[in-house]
Amino acid sequence: MADEIPNIPGGPHLRTVAMPRDTNASGAIFGGWTVSQMDLAGGTFVAQRAKGRFVTVSIDAMRFLRPVSVGDEVSVYCTLKEQGDTSLAVKIETWVRDRSGTNPEKVTEGVFTYVALDEDGKPRTLDSTGSQLART
Repeated sequence: MADEIPNIPGGPHLRTVAMPRDTNASGAIFGGWTVSQMDLAGGTFVAQRAKGRFVTVSIDAMRFLRPVSVGDEVSVYCTLKEQGDTSLAVKIETWVRDRSGTNPEKVTEGVFTYVALDEDGKPRTLDSTGSQLART
């Protein structure tokens, strides 16, 4: 596991601040909120490659390393892990910085798999760059 913020051109695919309304009964940010932010970032990443509809089909190797706190700046980074004929596996890391903007720390990571869909909701083929193949 890397302990450095991913060096991705353009920076994170999503950046937000964890707010009190997002807490669980223990006072930490609800894990489901964090997963939702990751899926939103992954969706942005995949939309740029799939050039059309897609769905999240699985989340693998999800690990929560520490809780997110209210006020943390949450940044989500995506990198392509693997591409199949109709799917993209995306490694997604969530990092936080404290309110001063320092002390970055990874709080969770996982691999999300997305499948590209055609107009009828059926899997469609992607080309080698992740874009939809032209139909003839």
